[in-house]
Amino acid sequence: MSRKKIIVTGAGSAQANGVINCLLMGDCPEEIMGIGSDPADLMLCRAHRRFLMPHSRDPQYKAALLQILETERPDMIHFQHDAELAVALLFRDDIEQTGVKMLVPDYQTIDTCVHKYKSWQAFKKAGITVPENIVLHNRADVERALDELGGPQKRIWLRSMSIGGGGKGALPTSDVEEAVEWIDRQEGWGDFVAAELLTDKTITWLSIWKDGEFVVGQTRRRKGWAHSALSPSGITGVTKIGETCSDPVVDDVAVRAVKAVSATPHGIYGVDMTYDRNGVPNPTEINISRFFTTIQFFAEAGLNMPKILKDIVLYNRLPQGLAKENNPLPNGLLWLRGMDCAPLLTTQEQIEKTLIKLW
Repeated sequence: MSRKKIIVTGAGSAQANGVINCLLMGDCPEEIMGIGSDPADLMLCRAHRRFLMPHSRDPQYKAALLQILETERPDMIHFQHDAELAVALLFRDDIEQTGVKMLVPDYQTIDTCVHKYKSWQAFKKAGITVPENIVLHNRADVERALDELGGPQKRIWLRSMSIGGGGKGALPTSDVEEAVEWIDRQEGWGDFVAAELLTDKTITWLSIWKDGEFVVGQTRRRKGWAHSALSPSGITGVTKIGETCSDPVVDDVAVRAVKAVSATPHGIYGVDMTYDRNGVPNPTEINISRFFTTIQFFAEAGLNMPKILKDIVLYNRLPQGLAKENNPLPNGLLWLRGMDCAPLLTTQEQIEKTLIKLW
């Protein structure tokens, strides 16, 4: 009997490679096939087989994906980029007719989450604390945003409403001219919003749901961004240090945020939150139907969420033996990341024991 096949899209990217690594760690009897549009990235992917195909923005994407599905007949497909999934779900019936399985929400949920302003509207409608936003159409809107949202320091947060990660278009500013020039350069009038400036303290809660039922979730605190000097906002979307943690307030806000965008949560929901000056975590976006880049952190620590997802999709098997469904990992585990070196799972205590301090 041939072994089951799993396709992971976006193969070669950091976030897809993390998922593939997790699947390979989990005593994986299945064949992992990676598909992606960048040949250099694909060469760094550890999938058993790798397929080069057009980018999801390419008109040939649909035909290429369906050809792979028809030819290879995989048992499961996991889209490791929400923007690609948003494209693929436009022809969901064609995908499912090939017999492949996936655990993803409906198109409306995907569309709400990949457009940050739509998700902000959903959070606000649900009564969740979020920073006030003003859509920027012209210079007058910028001036109004600084007056109404800037607070004592007259400082606001600019960001794009459209699809994109890594703090796309983000810029903190207190200067009208700087804001206008920035949005002009991005060709972003009507697409950019101004928001109240929150603190630099962020936290993320990642979860898996099935047919409206919560399966598992884990919280991670971000303690720094990698390559922060390369971004005007200091935010790159690339975590340098992650730390496991738990907080019932965070859990409550995250669950409410998930249910604000989906009446029957189904699939992967990663809720990004930033604390305001009152110490309240505000949801800023939901990374929908994909694992975050540092997902191998949790797997190395004992919570292999890609394996859990695979077991649900292929075998209808829920996780067994977890200490608890929400935040089963101990607090204080650290995941250190750098370029051209393997990440490291450690603790602050281990760091202090290892490093020699001369002053």
